[in-house]
Amino acid sequence: MNREEFITATAIILFATFCLGWFAFWLLHRLTRMTRADMGELEQMAQALHEAEEMRDQAMEYLDQREAELVNQNHQTEAELRAAMDGLRDARQEAEELRAYIEKLNSEKR
Repeated sequence: MNREEFITATAIILFATFCLGWFAFWLLHRLTRMTRADMGELEQMAQALHEAEEMRDQAMEYLDQREAELVNQNHQTEAELRAAMDGLRDARQEAEELRAYIEKLNSEKR
């Protein structure tokens, strides 16, 4: 094989490789091409995702608001409970003092 035959064979091999690569690219591009229906479906999915994110944000806002209301209600209930317990303690103490006073009066009469 002389030099000219070697150059010609190399050129043919390189050209064939180039053509094969170009054909593979074209075939791959043809098979993976997105159709209008695919684009429409993708657009619908994007819109649905956007709506779902908005609904999630609204739900989170509602939950935060509801949690704040419940925490506030819990604090109010605890304050009312403390006030009721203080009133009960005072009433028990007063009842105990009245019992002691009545027992003292009864013991003095006897």
